[in-house]
Amino acid sequence: MAYTPKILAFAGSTRTDSYNKKLVKIAADGAKAAGAEVTYVDLRDLPLPLFDEDLEAQEGLPANAGTFKDLLISHQGLLIASPEYNSSLTAVLKNAIDWASRPSPNEAPLAAFVDKVAAIMSASPGGLGGLRGLVHLRAILGNIKVLVLPDQVAVPKAYEAFNADGTLKDAKQQESIEKLGESVANILLKLN
Repeated sequence: MAYTPKILAFAGSTRTDSYNKKLVKIAADGAKAAGAEVTYVDLRDLPLPLFDEDLEAQEGLPANAGTFKDLLISHQGLLIASPEYNSSLTAVLKNAIDWASRPSPNEAPLAAFVDKVAAIMSASPGGLGGLRGLVHLRAILGNIKVLVLPDQVAVPKAYEAFNADGTLKDAKQQESIEKLGESVANILLKLN
């Protein structure tokens, strides 16, 4: 039976009309076209309290953190679109990563992240397209043992970059985002 890569796609935004949700869906389409099975998750649907070890000790892992962590564990690849807030990644994205990094009893450390293959991207109203935030995201993911592919895409002036159907107006940008998804799928196919 042929191996089918499983890729989880999500954005570090909870905003309804998020540029980054649109962006990661384009990358997901590229991964699907390359033969991957892609699951899209909206972090808005998995609200989490701020990470707090006292809360964790008293109540255990919040149910939504467990759901997100299980999704991460069941997928080999990640597509992450990260908005840039004050030159870094969003609190909602960092918080989701922090909760998912918590070990369950009898579980290897960082089970949700070790040996995953990821591509990162960003769309921002600013001129750099969220590039500064991707630096921090890459560092965090690398430190928790995620293999982050070297290619990344930052789309500037996001407020004017998208068509009404969610595709990018610039065909080269559209192709480069699709290519990120394709690359994750192809790397996973080669590794497995």
